[in-house]
Amino acid sequence: MNEYVLGVDLGTSAVKVSAMNRDGEIVAQQSFDYPLIQSRPGYSEQNPEDWVSGTTVAIVRLILDDHIKPAEISGISFSGQMHGLVLLDANNQVLRPAILWNDTRTSKQCREIEDKLGSEFIDITKNKPLEGFTLPKMLWVKENEPDIWSQAKTFVLPKDYVRYRMTGKLGMDYSDATGTVLLDVKNGQWSQTICDAFDIPMSMCPPLMKSIDSAGTVSSSYAVFSGLDTHTKVFGGAADNAAGAVGAGILSPNMVLSSIGTSGVVLKYEEDPTVDYHGVLQFEDHAIPDSYYSMGVTLAAGYSLNWFKRTFAKDDSFDDMVASAAESTVGANGLLYTPYIVGERAPHADADIRGSFTGVDGTHKKTDFVRAVLEGIIFSFKDIMDIYDENDKQFDTVVAIGGGAKSPLWLQIQADIFNKKVVSLTNEQGPGMGAAMIAAVGLGWFKNFQECAEKFVHFGKTYMPNPDNAKKYDQLHKIYAQVYDQTKEISQQLLAYRRENN
Repeated sequence: MNEYVLGVDLGTSAVKVSAMNRDGEIVAQQSFDYPLIQSRPGYSEQNPEDWVSGTTVAIVRLILDDHIKPAEISGISFSGQMHGLVLLDANNQVLRPAILWNDTRTSKQCREIEDKLGSEFIDITKNKPLEGFTLPKMLWVKENEPDIWSQAKTFVLPKDYVRYRMTGKLGMDYSDATGTVLLDVKNGQWSQTICDAFDIPMSMCPPLMKSIDSAGTVSSSYAVFSGLDTHTKVFGGAADNAAGAVGAGILSPNMVLSSIGTSGVVLKYEEDPTVDYHGVLQFEDHAIPDSYYSMGVTLAAGYSLNWFKRTFAKDDSFDDMVASAAESTVGANGLLYTPYIVGERAPHADADIRGSFTGVDGTHKKTDFVRAVLEGIIFSFKDIMDIYDENDKQFDTVVAIGGGAKSPLWLQIQADIFNKKVVSLTNEQGPGMGAAMIAAVGLGWFKNFQECAEKFVHFGKTYMPNPDNAKKYDQLHKIYAQVYDQTKEISQQLLAYRRENN
């Protein structure tokens, strides 16, 4: 009999479910899109029921259309969009739409956290309080929706809610728990200090588990709903960035991940839990037991390119638009783009900064603008990689996944800007691959992730930096790095104007 694991990749715009066999081969895939609710500037929400129904539809299609037999599905695990706040009442019913990772309404709450706990907060959580994290969202609801808050008995993150609906059991894995900034990272438990400081009952914090821990089996009610079998084991899963790192084979300190999805992520495997980036980079528990990773996030990476396409290139295919950047030059003929169109997280923790094109003149063509967007996204990644250089964290290989790994041109731009070897994957599946690997290791198919990666992860073409281009990009990045300081005050004034006049 065939035997499969399902990797559920619960993203911001869609869920993708992959069925993989013991040889690490994808035998079938299904996906389902769901909407984003953006009722005001800076607000970003979703209906958790959309995640459940979307995941279920994808699984039903695997069974009916791809003929994956339920009895052959041995395990399921998850990759989930991080930080999203799902508040549940005493009956575990959803109280309000989930507030997502890219929601930036919580600047006031972040300042409150800093004022009350200061550096002690970073000592406990290894992170600064940023708008995207879960705790500020909880405080926003507490301050602005007291009726909702009074009914809240627990909270979970997106993938945890879907897993709860599959199994009937609540929980959260350590990689996602770190991103709530309610976890005492050193001691591996919810922080009593932080909960007490903000009058959050410890009982609201769900049970903690490792990514490969069993979360039970498919419940009888969900089996009826989805067509799955109740023998199928369900495992904790991981935050999307942790799962993406596993799926990309980032299992040693010499490798860094460059991931371009809606947001962009630069991620490094960390062996030393005492490393201190002073909260400039996020520091998280890994999906790999007793391991960690650091990362910096560009809020609008792929989102920048999608915004540009729908605004200025509706009639172009996505591939043709990206390929047209080859008609421009290194540096886009002197045009720079900063991808701050929804604020920024690293290295600038600034919800009010906004993006810009700098150096526009009458000779620029659409192809220059496309190239400037591609380069600007990677310049923002270079900002993050420079922090590793400053902290003497050596690495020699960048593994590219996501949208930036689908274009040879964009891969070469990454190699030239980073001035590092960049490799792609032949079977690049992003966080969904990591989710499937978590289930495979949880089932005992492999003794650890390193052994699993030998079967599941396959590196493809290598892109080496062009020395001449790398030199030009180094000069351009120094100019790019000045734009933030030059535009910060103007961005604040324009955003204030928009809020007052909308």
